Amino acid sequence: MSASGNPVFDGCGPDALFAQGLAQGRFQIQRCSACRQHVFYPRALCTHCGSAQLEWVHPSGIGSVYSSTIVRRKPQAGGDYNVALVDLAEGPRLMSRIDGIAPDQVHIGMRVQARVIDDPAKGKLLVFMPEGATP
Repeated sequence: MSASGNPVFDGCGPDALFAQGLAQGRFQIQRCSACRQHVFYPRALCTHCGSAQLEWVHPSGIGSVYSSTIVRRKPQAGGDYNVALVDLAEGPRLMSRIDGIAPDQVHIGMRVQARVIDDPAKGKLLVFMPEGATP
């Protein structure tokens, strides 16, 4: 924290730190040391209380589908996939996809578990699997 009260970065912003962790296979979110609320998307200041006292924590990865839609693609382009909003048990909502199930089988309220996968084209990605599914 600088004398002006603004956060000081050591050359890497919060989104870059999140991406670095993901590249190493770690899913992390931030938790505010002042109000104890969890925050996602990575930020410099807590969205709940404005504090700069954010620390990185490993969430449970458990969540539930808040909303989902199917993106339609031709089979030669990879086929259909879903885009989902997932509410984490810790509170934040994030956008991802649900793997291990047909896109039209994803439903609101479905319990899911986070996984970091290695996508050959995109590198490490955060996706969710139906709770109890084997990766």
